[in-house]
Amino acid sequence: MIDDVISVTALWWAVIFSGLYHGINPGMGWPLAVSAALMERKHSALARALAMLAAGHFLAMIGILLPFSLMIFLVQWEVEIRIGAGLLVITMGVYLLINRRHPKFLARVHPARLALWSFLAAMAHGAGLMLVPIFLGICAVGADENGHLAAQALMGSNVLTAFSVAAVHTFAMTIAGGLIAVVIYFWLGLKFISKTWFNLDLVWALSLIVVGAFGIYAAYYGH
Repeated sequence: MIDDVISVTALWWAVIFSGLYHGINPGMGWPLAVSAALMERKHSALARALAMLAAGHFLAMIGILLPFSLMIFLVQWEVEIRIGAGLLVITMGVYLLINRRHPKFLARVHPARLALWSFLAAMAHGAGLMLVPIFLGICAVGADENGHLAAQALMGSNVLTAFSVAAVHTFAMTIAGGLIAVVIYFWLGLKFISKTWFNLDLVWALSLIVVGAFGIYAAYYGH
């Protein structure tokens, strides 16, 4: 019982830290929020842009997690599903290591459609996939007790967990990206971005591989 509490606490912290990591990454959109606020010359534009980025990111997380929440009620295949998810995440990470180019279709999205841009960016960069092994691990904690529940009840519980994971993750991402955007907007200015732009593409790809490998390890050894 105590081990389950420790495991689920660690997994929820992983959800939060992955959100902070996504928020810091400029590829998830905070520079666009700064740009929108500077162009409109309104403080409210910054908050509005961050809200749209958060909405798009949340929808992307739900779009990835919900299918897995509907599958996880097949408790007898729980380990296989988690290993498959880990392999999928690793594959995405390897692909991003090989192909460093940013998807061209993101440049075609109108700047005013930040929610759509955020949704597509999260999907294209595998942000939602990074959460899958963590989410499946949370669902797996206490699976022995839940295994005898009706499938509908177990599935409903996992759907709620999917929304909770997506919400907590998105909130952490918005806080991290929002703080950076506020500092740059009010004090440093847009020129700071062009002079100190940092690229996390390599770190992002490697982090996907690490998370996927951890998911497989945790599934195989029953964590």
